[in-house]
Amino acid sequence: MASYKDPGFQERVALAQKARQRALEQLRAKPPVDEAVLAKRKAARIEREAAQAEKVRVRQEALEQAKADKLAQALEAEAAAQMAKDATVATEAEKKLARDAQYAARKKRKSRG
Repeated sequence: MASYKDPGFQERVALAQKARQRALEQLRAKPPVDEAVLAKRKAARIEREAAQAEKVRVRQEALEQAKADKLAQALEAEAAAQMAKDATVATEAEKKLARDAQYAARKKRKSRG
């Protein structure tokens, strides 16, 4: 039975040179890239990037619109609360006037009688 023989330096260099040569041959065997295909790819990439930018812009506008709507709702709620408070104050003033009128009427009845 033959024993395994470690390759020497020269053998390793020769194997590496052959591997490099095979890789170069495969690279040269590849067909050249067509300029039309490159132009199509570039156009498609630019279109994708533009679509992505448009998506981002639309999303940003939607977020800004949502913030504006939320702020408008908060202002509207605050205004409604203020109006309710003013109505309550007016109602309290009306109640006071009614009490004063009742007091005056009672006082007038007692002074006559």
